[in-house]
Amino acid sequence: MIPRERVRMALRRIETDRVPYCEVGIDRALAEQIMGWGSGQNERANLEANTFAVEESKAVARRLALDNISFSLRAPTYADRHPGQHGRMFFGDGQIKSEKDIERILLPDPRNPELYREAEQFAKNKGDYSAWFVTRIGIFPAMLSLGLTTFSLALYDNRPFVEKVMDLYFEWTRVVAEHVCQLGFDAFVTTDDLAFKTQPFFAPQVFRDLVVPRCKRVAEKITIPWIWHTDGNVVPLLEDFISLGIAGLHPIEKGAMDIRRIKTEYGNRVCLLGNVDLNLLGAGTPEEVDREVRELIRDVAPGGGYIVTSGNSLAGYLKKENALALSQAVGKYGRYPIAL
Repeated sequence: MIPRERVRMALRRIETDRVPYCEVGIDRALAEQIMGWGSGQNERANLEANTFAVEESKAVARRLALDNISFSLRAPTYADRHPGQHGRMFFGDGQIKSEKDIERILLPDPRNPELYREAEQFAKNKGDYSAWFVTRIGIFPAMLSLGLTTFSLALYDNRPFVEKVMDLYFEWTRVVAEHVCQLGFDAFVTTDDLAFKTQPFFAPQVFRDLVVPRCKRVAEKITIPWIWHTDGNVVPLLEDFISLGIAGLHPIEKGAMDIRRIKTEYGNRVCLLGNVDLNLLGAGTPEEVDREVRELIRDVAPGGGYIVTSGNSLAGYLKKENALALSQAVGKYGRYPIAL
């Protein structure tokens, strides 16, 4: 079975020949180490642009036995940036402090065909891989651009200000989705974090009033399987996610959510992706990674609807040998029927 078909069936919660292995993102610094392309000290820290050409993506996918390749195009975020080691970028204080700052938000024209030229070629040359288009739906870039404090206070003091910024980003993504879903991509991935480890950033009712209606307008344009990435504990929002029509939820962050419980309660309604502990991948041993993957496949994969991924993305600070151990463990233990 080719990778693209394997992922397609997993997102439909159907058992295939084996559990797919995918990643939403791979830091170039780690890829350089794995592929022998360089020192692994690359400091490319732009999370809003694509990191790999399609042939590079396929080469990394072959090395790691991945079933997918990913193309990133995100709207610019207006927040201070603090590059870290190994190409990681961290957002600081938001730059949109009041309504007069909204005019600073200049997003690339989503109706300009030139915006999609690289994405179109990427999808056209995907080969047998499942090609994922990675963007943001709108809530997270709005929060980052205002900053969490300004965003939270304005929810109560000046909600129209918050909604104006959100509408800019959601409308951009709505138009992008309409174009991208016609290019040959196999999944539409939105990476909007919505929670701390303990609970969502805001009350479920605020999410339903403020975010869900805007998501529905974007969802009308998403005609390929939709995967939502969010860190943290989003259990209180799961019914809302499912009502929006998502096909997959990523990464069910370890320490924030119990993927085994989520499988039992929601596994017949949404595909689960992720959960391989980043701390283990960064500080553990290959043997520990092997055991982690084996136990996840044993407990979550039966019946279909599970795709192995790291607990976020393959970050530059992870150990190369552990990334390889993750890949090898999926091949070793992931054959259906699962018998571990």
